[in-house]
Amino acid sequence: MRVIKDATTKDAHGENLELSTLVRETLADIRDRGEPAVRELSDKFDSWSPESFRLTNDQIEEIIASVEPSVIEDIKWAQHQIRGFATHQLNSMSDIEVETLPGVFLGHKHLPVENVGCYVPGGRFPMVASAHMSVLTAKVAGCARVVACTPPINGKIPAETVAAMHLAGADEIYLLGGMQALAAMAYGVTMEPVDMIVGPGNAYVAEAKRQLYGRVGIDLLAGPTETLLIVDDTVDAEMCATDLLGQAEHGPNSPAILITTSEQLANDTILEVERQLETLPTKDTAGPAWRDHGRVILCEDNAEMLTVADDIANEHVQIMTSDDAFFSENMSNYGALFIGPRTNVAYGDKAIGTNHTLPTQGAARYTGGLWVGKFLKTCTYQRVETNEASALVGEYCSRLCAIENFAGHKAQADIRVARYGTAVADS
Repeated sequence: MRVIKDATTKDAHGENLELSTLVRETLADIRDRGEPAVRELSDKFDSWSPESFRLTNDQIEEIIASVEPSVIEDIKWAQHQIRGFATHQLNSMSDIEVETLPGVFLGHKHLPVENVGCYVPGGRFPMVASAHMSVLTAKVAGCARVVACTPPINGKIPAETVAAMHLAGADEIYLLGGMQALAAMAYGVTMEPVDMIVGPGNAYVAEAKRQLYGRVGIDLLAGPTETLLIVDDTVDAEMCATDLLGQAEHGPNSPAILITTSEQLANDTILEVERQLETLPTKDTAGPAWRDHGRVILCEDNAEMLTVADDIANEHVQIMTSDDAFFSENMSNYGALFIGPRTNVAYGDKAIGTNHTLPTQGAARYTGGLWVGKFLKTCTYQRVETNEASALVGEYCSRLCAIENFAGHKAQADIRVARYGTAVADS
């Protein structure tokens, strides 16, 4: 392995103490003071302090009416794809009940989280697609109440995002962003509290999710966006550069990495990235991201590319080689795979049907991304139907409790052995 272009800034996986302290203090202030604290932050960061942060049905209808019909149709098309795949995922998950011993029945049920809060980022790029990925997936899972929050953009309502939230099935929509939105959902400020918060966001939002975990459930800590290309000389530099910059534009700290067995392609791609940056409208974010976090790695063969890619454990992994199946069948650590030159990360981000909220910063080593199963609790149960079964399990349980010196546990087993074992003997 040889690094042809390295990142000038190493990605910090450790805790940012200054940011962590600020978020902790902000969350505590919202918890203690409630709506006044939320309103102050919304006014400060978003120039937004309405009479009510929640949109009424009439407001929602008026906002949707302001969106071009063609945009509404595009949103509906994307949501149809996402709903369809999420439904197939849900159908793959079954409740079970098995008789493990005569008279002993064990099982599990998949129960949806009742109250879910979905955060849809705004800022420079209104993340309309995040409404599909979170709200829609939660509703497919069967969540009874789904709250959606998104910030105003420059003091204005992001009409397309609100339309997407509504069409996805949000039960309540709030124009509220940042840490204050997450805290409001978790603590029940201006709304009833939720049980779980999902969705991507900036560093402050991610840290707020981390600190609120425990009080509420979360999906995962996602961000900043990452992309990794595994390529050989069957693909050209123009496509590689386009795909690298297509994700680098998310922000100046978004890593974009190329792994290849072709030194010619590696060098050509570096030149092509610089050429495309000259005219790319988002070069002010994509440029610094490539400069500071972009990497190009030359490997000897496919096996080495596989090892390097699994070690990086990237969020998005594009495979464009003469043997795509080798990678798709053997890779272990990734958020989502994009196999072959006919697909790309933008398809997954916006429309094709898979979810775009994915693990970053190496988290793909131990978790996947947001999907319908994240909104379900797999809860077990047991039922013992016969005296014989209760006495049999009780005898083993009693002895196992004695090993651990749990007298109270042992008594629970012993009383059943005495009662139901005697019943068996008398029968």
